[in-house]
Amino acid sequence: MARTFDPFREMDRWFSDVARTPASAAMGMDLYKAGDSFVAHLDLPGVDPASIDVDIDERTLTVRAERKPDIVETEQRWLVRERPVGTFARQLTLGYGVALDSIAADYRDGVLTLTIPVAEEAKPRKVAVAHSGGTTQIEGSNDDNQIEGSVEEG
Repeated sequence: MARTFDPFREMDRWFSDVARTPASAAMGMDLYKAGDSFVAHLDLPGVDPASIDVDIDERTLTVRAERKPDIVETEQRWLVRERPVGTFARQLTLGYGVALDSIAADYRDGVLTLTIPVAEEAKPRKVAVAHSGGTTQIEGSNDDNQIEGSVEEG
C-alpha cells in the first residue's frame, strides 16, 4: 500500500521531535521516598554500564549516559527509527536535608537506581523537656470569695 505525502503530518512529526528533550525521551524517571531515603529509578535500556556517569556539584546531581547505535552500516534504509541514540543527561536539584556523601547508585536490567538518604540532622526527632526546680506548693484560705495565702518553694 502506497503512502501519500501529508505535509501536516510531517510538520506535526517534526514539531514533536523538536519538542522532545533527549533527557525525557531517553531517561524516564520515577522518584519516591521510602523510609529514610529518596529512591530514583532511571530507565537506561541498551546503555553500556561503563558509560554511566553520576556527578554531584554543590546541590546538583547529574546523570550522564551514552547509547550507541546497534547498526553502523552506511547502506541501511530506515523504515522506523524511534530509539534515541547519543549522550543523554538528567539533572536533579537536591535539597539541604539529604546526605550527599552517602548516595548510592546501582545499574541492573537497564535501570539505574539512585538511593539518596535523608541526612541525620534532617530526620524528625523528639526533644526532651527538662524540668528544673522543685515542687511548688500554694497555701491559703478562702474567706468571702477572697483568696489569701503564700507560696512556698519546696
